[in-house]
Amino acid sequence: MKFTKMQGLGNDYLYIYGEVPPDIEALSKRLSDRHFGAGSDGMIYISPSGSADFKMRIFNADGSEARMCGNGIRCVGKYVYDKGYTDKTHLTIETLSGIKTLDLDLRCGKVKSVSVEMGQADVSDDIKIPIGEDTVVCTPVNVGNPHAVIFISDMDKAPVADLGPQLEKHSLFPGGINVEFVQVISDHKIRMRVWERGSGITMACGTGACASAAAAVRKGFCNSGEPISVVLDGGELRITVAPDNCISMRGPAEFVYEGEVPE
Repeated sequence: MKFTKMQGLGNDYLYIYGEVPPDIEALSKRLSDRHFGAGSDGMIYISPSGSADFKMRIFNADGSEARMCGNGIRCVGKYVYDKGYTDKTHLTIETLSGIKTLDLDLRCGKVKSVSVEMGQADVSDDIKIPIGEDTVVCTPVNVGNPHAVIFISDMDKAPVADLGPQLEKHSLFPGGINVEFVQVISDHKIRMRVWERGSGITMACGTGACASAAAAVRKGFCNSGEPISVVLDGGELRITVAPDNCISMRGPAEFVYEGEVPE
């Protein structure tokens, strides 16, 4: 089995063009392991689609299937264009969260960055969650997958590794949830760290950046219709939240290496 390791701001997956095998849960766990496998946040399978140009399926490092991945879908755009599966620079991709639209930015005939129309964010009112003796206030946001956005004043003190896994599996979120910690830098810039459902701490999360920007607009920290720079551990994404909460995301996509798994 041949695969291509790709990353978007350090959010790395193993990409394969073909149908998903029946042992995908065990395979994703094994290959995603950073000591005994190739090392990744999960695996992404690309195949033809009956309703879009291509279809993507995403499997986390723990073997669970994700509905959407913002960094992953940008890499899908680069994969299918740079490898010659399409000559289109305007693409539609089928996901479990619906069909997403991509626009590819080319440099010297290769995809350098990708803009994705992520759909409409559903931002709910803040909720208070008891964790031990403390109470955590978060903003639930759904952008095709669920997020809990927590605004903090000092990112250096963000309890990502401690609070992230507790909220991910909290009884309020029976299907699990992604957890974002956000510090507002200005009305055009926020800093974000993430605990991803099924993968833990990652360098970046595209849907998390969208959810964080939407929550920041909802709370009046940032402005709708204006680009927001979201600074993640792996780099920056440019997110624009329209007045109707429809979100566009622009960011890089890169090849890392090609590999092959022996029989």
